[in-house]
Amino acid sequence: MSDIVKIEQLKELIIEIREESVLLDSDVAQIYGVETRDINKAVTNNPDKFPTGYILKLSKPEKNELVENFHRFEKLKHSTVNPKAFTEKGLYMLATILKSPQAVQATISIIETFSKIRELSRSIKKLSLAQDKAEQKTLMQKSGELITDIFDDDLQTSDTETSIELNFAC
Repeated sequence: MSDIVKIEQLKELIIEIREESVLLDSDVAQIYGVETRDINKAVTNNPDKFPTGYILKLSKPEKNELVENFHRFEKLKHSTVNPKAFTEKGLYMLATILKSPQAVQATISIIETFSKIRELSRSIKKLSLAQDKAEQKTLMQKSGELITDIFDDDLQTSDTETSIELNFAC
């Protein structure tokens, strides 16, 4: 991966496990330009930096579900080691350990992606509660812009609508 990690490259890597948005250790390694063993070694060497909730250690059934549902995890099928999944907090902490320029840039992109996903979630929740048409329109525009930021730099938005907003509003 290049030195500059774009949000749209990360969106495909973030998965949901145990109701948490996470990145698997192998994906973090790819983003940071290191081997998975280097990521896991950093965790092993710094256990005090990764309390409960920072890393999820996947169970065998969870690993099997990933292999069944995501082609990119096919290599895990015969692995005797269950992967680790980094929560947003775990990724922040990992950033304090891995300090290469690529790791710093990747961390910034990861933080921005998680932040935009949280903001989109808040905007959608507000939209579901909004009664005022002007407020709904503003929230739909904001949601469309966030979706554009997260998923597609080429998607165009206007003051009145985006193609995503039309689908979103149905």
